[in-house]
Amino acid sequence: MINSLTVTNHLGESIKLELRFPEKSGFLVQGIDGLGPAKANINTTEMSTTDGALYNSSRVNSRNILFKLIFMHKPTIEDSRQLCYKYFPIKKRIHILIETDNRICETYGHVESNEPDIFSNQEGTQISVICPDPYFYSAGPDANTTSVFYAITPTFQFPFGNASLTENLITFATIINQPIQTIVYEGDADVGILITIHAMGTATNVTIYNTETRESMKFDTDRLTAMTGSPIISGDDIIISTIKGNKYVTLLRDGVYINALNCLDKGTNWFQLSKGDNIFAYTAETGYLNLGFRIDNKKVYEGV
Repeated sequence: MINSLTVTNHLGESIKLELRFPEKSGFLVQGIDGLGPAKANINTTEMSTTDGALYNSSRVNSRNILFKLIFMHKPTIEDSRQLCYKYFPIKKRIHILIETDNRICETYGHVESNEPDIFSNQEGTQISVICPDPYFYSAGPDANTTSVFYAITPTFQFPFGNASLTENLITFATIINQPIQTIVYEGDADVGILITIHAMGTATNVTIYNTETRESMKFDTDRLTAMTGSPIISGDDIIISTIKGNKYVTLLRDGVYINALNCLDKGTNWFQLSKGDNIFAYTAETGYLNLGFRIDNKKVYEGV
């Protein structure tokens, strides 16, 4: 069940429409269309010698969300009507956050139309929002899924006590070293990932693998040396995004972000998570144990 939706306009101002308590916002949500999976175009070629057609390709169209709202007294119906102009400004980009019993998801769109029915006994409006990205993305406190391959996990906490006067029994941290790990993705559609490599020492030629699809991504430190004067050194962070529409490779060194896209090997694959198990592994020619490795991803939903 949908509990509420929060709309944020281009100025960062938000309003929360609670379906059970419309008096709080001044808008009674009569209906919302376009929250299910968007329509797909299937491209085929008709065959002259056989029945049916030959499949060529397919794509998902942009999403059109249609809000049907009824104005309530807050403090008057006219105030509510004018309030909807503020949060649904024509042609501006807005953020839509939807909370249901099972998930919290978000999307962005541009307001196509806002058509109030002023001369009516039950005054309301119909608002059309076009979302170029047809998918919803996980939001809220559990929006991101993090998979740590190699890192230091803190295990020391207060209060504490060392039962022995001759042995060191307290463990301050535990080193996790898992060069291969399975990421279980529960979204509806493929999604890009954010890879973070943290260097605790020198390393060269890092390679990441998707063992299921045989795809690989190699970070060439010879090119990095030519560009910066050194390979991967202690304190470096390499951030790789494979998210469609926002792909990049960045080196963070001494507080300065450097575009390191040219350091990727020519045959690099931009990883995507598919529904189910995704097995990733990483290695390096030298300094493999000096690297901390993490993958972050959101979940993509076809509908609410």
